[in-house]
Amino acid sequence: MVLGVFGRWAQRKGNLLLRDIFDWSRGDATDRAAVPPLLLFQKSSGRDVVFRGLLAPGSPRLESDEELVAVWRTTRELRFQNYRAHFTMLNTPTITRSWIDQILARDPLGDACPPEWQAWVKSRSYRALEAPRTIAIRTKEEQLPLAADLWILKTIYEHFSHDPIQFEHFAASIWARFDSNVEAVEVTRPSRDGGRDALGTYRLGPLTDPVRLQFALEAKCYGLDTGAGVKMISRLISRLKHREFGVFVTTSFISQQAYSEIREDQHPVVFITGRDIVESMKRRGLGRRDALEAFLRTEFSVERSVVEAALQDGLAARRPATKA
Repeated sequence: MVLGVFGRWAQRKGNLLLRDIFDWSRGDATDRAAVPPLLLFQKSSGRDVVFRGLLAPGSPRLESDEELVAVWRTTRELRFQNYRAHFTMLNTPTITRSWIDQILARDPLGDACPPEWQAWVKSRSYRALEAPRTIAIRTKEEQLPLAADLWILKTIYEHFSHDPIQFEHFAASIWARFDSNVEAVEVTRPSRDGGRDALGTYRLGPLTDPVRLQFALEAKCYGLDTGAGVKMISRLISRLKHREFGVFVTTSFISQQAYSEIREDQHPVVFITGRDIVESMKRRGLGRRDALEAFLRTEFSVERSVVEAALQDGLAARRPATKA
């Protein structure tokens, strides 16, 4: 995707311009009038591009500190700061040449200005382009990390593969960090879990008068080639109580059949798969091998007895049988 920025604004450095845009967007109408119109294009072929929409910074569903977030990245052992920005696509199907000419003439609110942009500048009203509801089913490739990040998932799998109890604690922490509305989550005792690895509450509404929903979480530490199928997901659904929703966390992926059936039948189940776990680790600054391994050792220490028992089982299986 390509963002188009007009005229005098295009000379500013990208991150500096981005920061100013969001500062202006939270001001009054005069401040918002200084925001450059941002056009979203998609590359087609060669030098051709296709216009996809007119973007307004921010969203009516987000707080001001959520619209532009400073994040730290690491490349070749060097850390640098970048931004994660949220925009709203306005319901503007076309942009006229006359408006572009007015923008270049420093008259962005002229008579050719789209009404959706005028409404946003004058009152920060978002007349958003809304798409019809579709059933979202991620493919296996979309659920697993990119090739460059596979080592992160493999490291996590190898750490927990012989200690599923510790993986349940890890899965619960992943879910708690995914959504700030997860109010409490507690890993259940293995002998009394009723097939549910963790239980918790999810908060809705204002902090002064919230509504709390109960959820049940199931965690499966699978290898990359072992997907969670219909039987496994159905097991979680069968254990959900009235007004509960489910959370399924796996280091692998959900099979297409299971994913399709859950979404088509509208069962309230959240899927957190391999790619989601990897992205969570990277957002926490654990995108380096030494940092990730230190984090796992410190926060989720695997019992030595469990590892030794697994190693002994492996050695016994490889020993040749002896005659009596």
